[in-house]
Amino acid sequence: MKFLISLHINPAVLDALTDEERAAIGEGHGRFMEALKQSGELITTQALVDPSQAAVVSVRDGRRVVTDGPFLESKEYLGGFYLLDCENKERAIELAAQIPDAAIEGLGIEVRQVMFADGQLEA
Repeated sequence: MKFLISLHINPAVLDALTDEERAAIGEGHGRFMEALKQSGELITTQALVDPSQAAVVSVRDGRRVVTDGPFLESKEYLGGFYLLDCENKERAIELAAQIPDAAIEGLGIEVRQVMFADGQLEA
């Protein structure tokens, strides 16, 4: 089963961390990625740039409208994700709890099963 584990970032929370705490998060992600590679559960992982560098694209009356980011008025934004292939939702939740961000108040980890991928419905 495939699961998307998304990391929701609150910049105010990150800004309040010490350099050592931020370094520990990065090192923790490195260890987590290595463990997922060893177990064969990691499909891919990506970190995203700050929303201020995003563009929102929509089409209105047949015309493309592009708005520079960030689009949503929110204190949190999607900072990155892990795409995993693991046995079940319980295993995905177990893995999500190992992500360093999960231990920081104000940062969020969401686990969602993939429903449709590469033109096929997931089982």
